[in-house]
Amino acid sequence: MLRLTRYSSGLALLMAPFGLIVASEHQSVPAGSLRPAITEVQAQCSVTVPNGQTPPGENPSESYYGNGALWTQLWPNGTVVFKPGGPGFVLRDGSLQMKFPWWRGVPGPLTINGRRLDAPAPPLRARIPSGYRSAFQATSLIFSTAGCWEVTGRVGEASLTFIVVVVKIGDGPLQNGLPQAAAQQRMHQTARDL
Repeated sequence: MLRLTRYSSGLALLMAPFGLIVASEHQSVPAGSLRPAITEVQAQCSVTVPNGQTPPGENPSESYYGNGALWTQLWPNGTVVFKPGGPGFVLRDGSLQMKFPWWRGVPGPLTINGRRLDAPAPPLRARIPSGYRSAFQATSLIFSTAGCWEVTGRVGEASLTFIVVVVKIGDGPLQNGLPQAAAQQRMHQTARDL
């Protein structure tokens, strides 16, 4: 059974036996069919559509989004999905971490910031490891909650902004085959046993 919880932002959470997703308060969704709810949120969120601009040295792909100075790769339908068995991590504080590749066409360090557009939330965090001297830069984006997010990458005066919907289904992805809390408990138990 689905239950709709409304928020002043015009969006709502659909409560279902398998977890939470963000949906429009006007969306009626039959049990077992989440695609209409996600599609409605994508439309209200004005997600960014990939423009197919290929980063330097990469094979063409329709999932690329760039402007000649910076590029990234976007998720299908502008929706970053955290689900059991899927990619990404649910961190101990409940934040959602997903890898995002970036490419730089200009020299300098990459910085990334972001904000949730549909409700108040702590800002986006990013992990940007050092040591990448080429155009490619691995990163992880850390969304504090599910919802509609605007993300901006910058190198010097160059910037690239995109909008995505972040969805968490159930407990989200597992870390090392275990839920995050169980993995942490197991690690602490192993440390005590040594």
